[in-house]
Amino acid sequence: MTPRALLSERLRSHRLTAPARTVTDAAAHMLAVQSQEFLAGRWALGLRASGAPTLAAVDRAFAKGQLVRTWTMRGTLHIIPAQDLRWVLSVTAERQRRQAAGRHRELGIDDEMLAAVERAFRERLADGGRTRAQLLDDIAAIGIDPAGQRGVHLIGSLCVAGVLVQGPVVARDDAIAREQLFVLADEHIPHTPMPDDPLAEMFVRYIDGHGPAGAEDFAWWSGLTLGSAREAVERSRHRVDEVAEGLFVAASRPRRARGASDDAVRALPMFDEYYISYADRTPVADAEAMTRIGPGKNGMVRASLLAAGRIAGAWTHSAAVGRHREEPIAEPFGEVDADAVAAALRRYSAFVSG
Repeated sequence: MTPRALLSERLRSHRLTAPARTVTDAAAHMLAVQSQEFLAGRWALGLRASGAPTLAAVDRAFAKGQLVRTWTMRGTLHIIPAQDLRWVLSVTAERQRRQAAGRHRELGIDDEMLAAVERAFRERLADGGRTRAQLLDDIAAIGIDPAGQRGVHLIGSLCVAGVLVQGPVVARDDAIAREQLFVLADEHIPHTPMPDDPLAEMFVRYIDGHGPAGAEDFAWWSGLTLGSAREAVERSRHRVDEVAEGLFVAASRPRRARGASDDAVRALPMFDEYYISYADRTPVADAEAMTRIGPGKNGMVRASLLAAGRIAGAWTHSAAVGRHREEPIAEPFGEVDADAVAAALRRYSAFVSG
């Protein structure tokens, strides 16, 4: 597969040249989009939907229980369709628990403490959702010090266990909403059938939204071991197409939109799946671009400008009170069509403003 063909296929798999009908359809196609920066995760879905989707449309999907946000894999927050959460955690939860075990020992978190916190949360959440600050107060109220990240790790552990999820968005009158209510998963998420083979299903769904990709990419994205990733490949070979040795695409790929161009300029959010979700990012960015986009020492990945399928710049926008109405600022890394950049950023602004 030539570099240009690989990029063209990825643009299509990521719904950048073959947008989904709605933001919830985009979420279902991608399975999970990285979202530790909440606005970025919501724009990742808006960018992959047709028409003129808005931030309000994504937030309504959270309110309806169609989408949730939680630590699905790698100890990282993702937006995921509610109906897919339980089976995904059946694949990834144990790996996340093992990776967090050392930090939990340092913080004194054990099964007894987790059980006490779960009991308190179930009692307090029976009447509705609570913010993270309220949950930290609840932890303190039962005699556990939430300081030093202990409270955050307790909340995260109960999310990995499938007890809690982040659901409805907490509206703000003066700025972009950036917070969600934690709710009980059993009450918020409908019970749906588990796939016959969740590990294989996860690889197939990853390839649907990210192909062409292989076992190493899937291991990075899912946080699973390379051995588990290779097992997933073997168990799902009959459901994906191998286009080069160890490189797979979906058996049925989305149809490109009429007039869609691989060469178009697009404004990707922070931590976008198109860039971050592969073990090898060199197909989409040169060394200088990767240095400037990240991940940096603090783990941050900047919002980027995409041109002809490759990283061609960065951009910034503040969602802070008093600054959320300012125009996004572009930072091209070289010669990029200024009008195309402006159009890409206008699409983002329209998404935010509705």
